[in-house]
Amino acid sequence: QVQLVESGGGTVQAGGSLRLSCAASGYTRARSDYSMGWFRQAPGKEREGVAAIDSDGDTYYAESVKGRFTISQDNTENKVYLQMNSLNADDTGMYYCAAFLGRRDWDALAAWGQGTLVTVSS
Repeated sequence: QVQLVESGGGTVQAGGSLRLSCAASGYTRARSDYSMGWFRQAPGKEREGVAAIDSDGDTYYAESVKGRFTISQDNTENKVYLQMNSLNADDTGMYYCAAFLGRRDWDALAAWGQGTLVTVSS
């Protein structure tokens, strides 16, 4: 099955930037059958789908991160990235890489990783 490994989390001051990476392996179908994304979970908050990208490169962003976060992918390396700029305390949480069969459906994940922790200090 698809395996996803995230990296790049850490502690950053408000206004700073981080770049998360996700290494994917074990696709059981053609790579083009999958969309990829990132979601986050903060203590006491609901899970939030942050960004997604399909095999054609079309992207989706949650309103809370539009203009600040950018999702990208390198299909030759099977990696997905999340560039996060202008971070604020509300961005603190565990960030998970996710795979979807077809278009993004946050309620029907094909796979997700162990997560990487992002902490934004004020």
